[in-house]
Amino acid sequence: MGRPSLRGALVGLGLALLAAFAARDVIREKLGHLSGGPAASAPPAAQPFVPKVRVERARLDAFEDRVEALGTLRANESVALAAPVTDIVSAIHFEDGQRVEKGQILVEMVTAEEKALKTEAIAAVEEARSQFLRAKDLAARKFTSESLLDQRRREFETAEARLKAIEARLADRVVVAPFAGTIGLRTISLGALVEPDRPIARLEDDSVMKLDFSVPSTFLAALKPGLPIVARARGYDGETFTGSLTSVDNAVDEVTRTIRVRALIPNPDRRLKPGLLMTVDLLKTPRTAVVVPEEALVPAGGNVYVFVVDEASRKVERRPVVMGARRAGEVEVAQGLEDGELVVTEGGLKLAPGMTVVVDDGPPAAAPALSDEAKGTGGRS
Repeated sequence: MGRPSLRGALVGLGLALLAAFAARDVIREKLGHLSGGPAASAPPAAQPFVPKVRVERARLDAFEDRVEALGTLRANESVALAAPVTDIVSAIHFEDGQRVEKGQILVEMVTAEEKALKTEAIAAVEEARSQFLRAKDLAARKFTSESLLDQRRREFETAEARLKAIEARLADRVVVAPFAGTIGLRTISLGALVEPDRPIARLEDDSVMKLDFSVPSTFLAALKPGLPIVARARGYDGETFTGSLTSVDNAVDEVTRTIRVRALIPNPDRRLKPGLLMTVDLLKTPRTAVVVPEEALVPAGGNVYVFVVDEASRKVERRPVVMGARRAGEVEVAQGLEDGELVVTEGGLKLAPGMTVVVDDGPPAAAPALSDEAKGTGGRS
């Protein structure tokens, strides 16, 4: 009985081994089917990395160097009006802040006595003229002497001179506007006694404003009349006012090593006022230059590069460039780049020379919105 039992055990072990091998083949077949066949069991070949970038074209644009300074506005013409004589104000012909024209009468002072003297002087001139003409006619006919004619001439000339003196005294008692402009706040009233050293009001010609500012003497060679300026002032919401350089001072300050210059700014709407502090950009050395966005620059090892994309092959070249001047968001490229070339503005940090890129022409991705928890509210109101 022991022999049949051994045979049965051996048969059972053989059947178990056959079942195990069959199961192994089934598993291998299923795995091969899922992975695409026997060939798919080999590891796939590595695919090349093709980065996506944004590009812009380098372009030619007007460019200039900017010299920043602070300046103070002054009126084109400015004068403190005052009476040339001491007298009492009899009439005021202007209001505070009024626009006046050249020659307009602003203030009159008591002139009754001078007007009476003028009337008397006019009558004296007429009488002296009549006597002179009569003596001249008689002398021509030899009915009077030449000495009498000379006397009548002197009397006539004296009467005319006396009349002119009285008219000058009358003119001193009338204050007129020496030029057109805006008059300020008056400091006198009717009946007030004015004196030559007491200002009546200030008159400003504000149709054009003078802007005086200092420039470092290192820019002296480039300072020429006609250079454009752009000025701004606090309180005007970033509004710019344009003008041009008109004159340069004749000496450099020995302490600050700066030189004073003056620009004119048109002021047709009279919004600018004398004494206003303004920031000035003097635009010198105007030229046409190759311009790229600031984002295209890649600094490395003390040098500056840009990645240039070849339009045919879409391969990138890392090219060294020489920068020029800067302005908001843009840089002048003095050397190393031509007009119309494509430069990478986004994605340059993952690039290497010779790589092939995909140009992303879509709009820039919007920044993700912050959740309430990220904002710190925790979703609670």
